[in-house]
Amino acid sequence: MNTPNNRSKTNRKLSETERADVEGRLRPRVPMLYEIIRKEGEAELVRPVSGLWWSGVAAGLCIGFSMISEGLLQAYLPDTGWRPLLENLGYSVGFLIVIMGRQQLFTENTITAVLPVMAEKSLANLWCMLRLWGVVLAANIAGAFLFAAFCGLDGLFSTEVRTAFSVIARHLMDMDAMDMFWRGIIAGWLIATLVWILPNSEGGEVLMIVLITYLIALGDFTHIIAGSVEAFWLIFNGDLGIVEMLAGFFMPTLLGNVVGGTLLFAMISYAQVQDEI
Repeated sequence: MNTPNNRSKTNRKLSETERADVEGRLRPRVPMLYEIIRKEGEAELVRPVSGLWWSGVAAGLCIGFSMISEGLLQAYLPDTGWRPLLENLGYSVGFLIVIMGRQQLFTENTITAVLPVMAEKSLANLWCMLRLWGVVLAANIAGAFLFAAFCGLDGLFSTEVRTAFSVIARHLMDMDAMDMFWRGIIAGWLIATLVWILPNSEGGEVLMIVLITYLIALGDFTHIIAGSVEAFWLIFNGDLGIVEMLAGFFMPTLLGNVVGGTLLFAMISYAQVQDEI
């Protein structure tokens, strides 16, 4: 029988190097993952507004490559039943650039900025979180606006590719507001899940980003920043009005992403560890 005493004797037979190797192979416990994300959130909360702004603008610009990649794949792949399986892989490109480039993306901040506030509840922390959310969201939208405007320049893309952009964007905007909201909850949850598991990916970060964001695209779940690029594309082409965009897409998707990433995922994550931290 392997009693605690026997296990202790076995452990003493291991060298220091071997014991260190065993510890290194253990998966991080949930409180460790929580602490990693919480500390990242604390660092983000005290960043200057200028740094948050320009990082957010960069993220809004780079997320636009999701629309470009999807559009190129749709334009050049044959129109078959399996085309969406490959076309939606393009959606991951913008997220790969943004996340691997450590740029400020609003939906990531719905968990990283919330955990420090939940750990130390104060008006000062709440204000810092709201400031972070406001600056990053505005910067992301500004970047998405600029990217969509750039894509509309004459001669930049062929007629087939421009048509594909419109088809992709129209597919999103044809949902009603409640669909946008419920699908936004799932997208917010998935992005928060991605943030949670990346510290434990151990070199598999690219694969995890692709898998999670591919699922968002394949399931037609709504993301406030990636979707804004598509919405602005339609506005610039005269296919969508500002009011329709705000009421039918922007507000329900934003609310859904916040609910999924903050009210659900972040709170459940905190509940797992509140007695251990």
